[in-house]
Amino acid sequence: MQELPAHSLAGWESFYVIVGSSAAALTGLQFLVVAFVADRRERISERTLSAFSTPAIIHFCVVLFIASTLSAPWHRATMVIIPLVAIALAGVLYIVRVWHRMRTQHDYEPVLEDWLWNVALPLFAYSALFIVALMLKVHEEVALFVVAGVSMLLMYIGIHSAWDTVTYIASQQDRKPADAA
Repeated sequence: MQELPAHSLAGWESFYVIVGSSAAALTGLQFLVVAFVADRRERISERTLSAFSTPAIIHFCVVLFIASTLSAPWHRATMVIIPLVAIALAGVLYIVRVWHRMRTQHDYEPVLEDWLWNVALPLFAYSALFIVALMLKVHEEVALFVVAGVSMLLMYIGIHSAWDTVTYIASQQDRKPADAA
């Protein structure tokens, strides 16, 4: 059996096993968040959920995609450039869609923190991923650290989004008048 040459991605295997597993577990937990919200659908529109809750699932899935892509048995680290560029471009387009949905939903008035965590930080992360994927051929070691940082940032954004959704829904539950129950 011919042994594959060692390359810079081999040193990242443990990192991406941990990060990918975490993203998969967090995706499952986000489904619980959505189930929690389902009991209160009369007060929260599908558009609002897709603006504030769905992006967490997307970010977790992107982290899982990055982890699985960088853990695959590539012959050279530069072979991941195309998948990383594609997911980065898709991410930027998706954040434009999130921005539009946040502006056009009517259940909640977004505040600065919402714009930061749901638009600015994800846009930064996906843009950084795009740029660094293009730089991977020239600055491989630095680029791989930035990809790891982007993965962690997207995971934290997803966690923040899930937490925000749950705390908002939980705080709204007590605002319904007792007579209406």
